[in-house]
Amino acid sequence: MTDLADRAAAMLGRSARVVQVLHGGDLSDALAVTLDDQRVVVVKSGRNAAVEAEMLRALRRAACPAPDVLHVREDILILQYLPNDGSVSSAWRSLGRTLHHLHDETGAAYGWDRDFRFGSVAIPNASAKTWPEFWGERRLLSSAPHVGTEFAKRLEKLTAGLPERVPLLPDASLLHGDLWSGNILISRGEVTGLVDPACYYGHSEVDLAMLTLFGSPSGAFWEAYGELEAGFEARVPIYQLWPALVHLRLFGSGYAGMVDRLLKATGV
Repeated sequence: MTDLADRAAAMLGRSARVVQVLHGGDLSDALAVTLDDQRVVVVKSGRNAAVEAEMLRALRRAACPAPDVLHVREDILILQYLPNDGSVSSAWRSLGRTLHHLHDETGAAYGWDRDFRFGSVAIPNASAKTWPEFWGERRLLSSAPHVGTEFAKRLEKLTAGLPERVPLLPDASLLHGDLWSGNILISRGEVTGLVDPACYYGHSEVDLAMLTLFGSPSGAFWEAYGELEAGFEARVPIYQLWPALVHLRLFGSGYAGMVDRLLKATGV
């Protein structure tokens, strides 16, 4: 950890004085580093550094709270330090407003111009002409070879019926892509930053489904976010399958029950 902090500080022409390990992520090291000029920066390691930097810049261009990228090189990302001394339960309304604003930012196609990955799990982001094609091919079926024959057959069956179950051409909203409480910075009841993004353009409900997989947003969140599209509840398990599949592949059979439950919720 000290070596990572020293390398990052040198990239800024400074030296590291205090190093604190930041918790919450499972796939990369993250440090809060106090420099010799008393500035505090966040330092992350990982093979996704350059792509993550692009995603954070996209969030900021959309006027979404996110840390400024101070420097990026190879496997090191140096970010602005943002206050994070509160819990998401104190900021549901702020998060609702933040996501509504983020999802108002739209692109010309579904996907992203570069692929991404969560650790060993590749995330293909090549564009597709329709949303069912993107979600089926890039998200559900991309995991089929890695989760066993039974799950693979059920994913194939679900994918075949997606054109009748998800919108054909919804707005291509800018998505955070990995929205859970650990990636939301909070201070004084307000969202100060969305971090660790896995951005792409897609149906806005994807972020909402991820958020509800590991949490229970309050009524204040839904009120601030605004009106939901008809059929939202029926689509939630379809969209929750993607993070469940990623967790199964990364962390093992303890998540098989979650994948099975969600597949059953979709009727396959």
